[in-house]
Amino acid sequence: MKLTSFGPANTIARAAETHPLTWRLRDDGEPIWLDEYQAKDGYSAARKAFADMSQDDIVQTVKDSGLKGRGGAGFPTGVKWGLMPKDESMDIRYLLCNADEMEPNTWKDRMLMEQQPHLLIEGMLISARALKAYRGYIFLRGEYTTAAKHLNRAVQEAKAAGLLGKNILGSGFDFELFVHTGAGRYICGEETALINSLEGRRANPRSKPPFPAAVGVWGKPTCVNNVETLCNVPAIVGNGIDWYKALAMPGSEDHGTKLMGFSGKVKNPGLWELPFGITARELFEDYAGGMRDGFTLKCWQPGGAGTGFLLPEHLDAQMYAGGIGKVGTRMGTGLAMAVDDSVNMVSLLRNMEEFFSRESCGFCTPCRDGLPWSVKLLRAIETGNGQPGDIETLLGLVGFLGPGKTFCAHAPGAVEPLGSAIKYFRAEFEAGIKPVTPGSLTQVATPTMAGA
Repeated sequence: MKLTSFGPANTIARAAETHPLTWRLRDDGEPIWLDEYQAKDGYSAARKAFADMSQDDIVQTVKDSGLKGRGGAGFPTGVKWGLMPKDESMDIRYLLCNADEMEPNTWKDRMLMEQQPHLLIEGMLISARALKAYRGYIFLRGEYTTAAKHLNRAVQEAKAAGLLGKNILGSGFDFELFVHTGAGRYICGEETALINSLEGRRANPRSKPPFPAAVGVWGKPTCVNNVETLCNVPAIVGNGIDWYKALAMPGSEDHGTKLMGFSGKVKNPGLWELPFGITARELFEDYAGGMRDGFTLKCWQPGGAGTGFLLPEHLDAQMYAGGIGKVGTRMGTGLAMAVDDSVNMVSLLRNMEEFFSRESCGFCTPCRDGLPWSVKLLRAIETGNGQPGDIETLLGLVGFLGPGKTFCAHAPGAVEPLGSAIKYFRAEFEAGIKPVTPGSLTQVATPTMAGA
């Protein structure tokens, strides 16, 4: 897995002042254990937070920094922290790290956990102090066996050093941290489904409200944050708000840096820590090196399989939530995928929708029935057996499974790439529709909804 800096192809060395997430990384890719982490200023932010800052000060610092969730939704972290109850009598609180990284084409959290497990632990320690959480869980994708091994070792190192457990740093604050491996379900990326799974229940999303900040794990106040989000906390506490805000490029409404990447048939696929506001063209050309010889960029996704497709002319969009929003989709996880001109979009979408259909928890009807329906239609179109009206039916499903129409965000994310693919490459879908011949006309059932 490749990691470079702000400059193309490793021309500029990573530095603590510009690369809060990656400056400590070893060139050989080996994990950084406690002694090396502390030699590289590790846990200094935690010591500052415990010695010089009140719990409310930490929350306010994170809120004022503008840090947003890095799992894809982009909700302001400090605002989320502020939802936790102020009642001191509610002394049982939980901090959960969402490490169920199952978004196709996303692997950024894996790198952080495998190579810098103590950065995540320090981020959780500071966050737990701010939230008054006495216990934390890292809910880890079951397939991340190396990450689990490294995290468990790092937890034991931190315990032995008095950085986890009882009376941390002589403060009287207790915090226990556990690594919990899940059974491998995409839906566990939704925070309430994650909570259900952690409790040993079926991984279905819960109705909200109540939100986890009020009623979370085992009915207690709970905060759920993504791995990359928590890994930003030590640098914010250690270096301050002004420094953090200055990291982003001019014009970006999001602050700090982001782990971004490009995969597909590009010359230099990889993962880089870059400032918010860099253009997708810079990411694609300067870092990923453009397309391999013999291939042409057909379209691209900006942040995982659940984001809409964009065309080459959209590469000048800035990589932050608002910048990508201006061209019609979402920033998502920030790990882009290049689709080359040899790929048939119908086949690509059929493959994607099969994944999303399989990973549906099946709780709500639109998702449970709508996604398999889209797969059935796409399979027919892919084999040239599509019927007149099938494309209109697919577009109807895109509308009926969109935001606000289903119990959680799984289905809206699943159909966003489908809608954009039909928008930009409708001819490829039309090519799979059987021509109408005398006697072949059948009644076409198109989804309808009263008031839609």
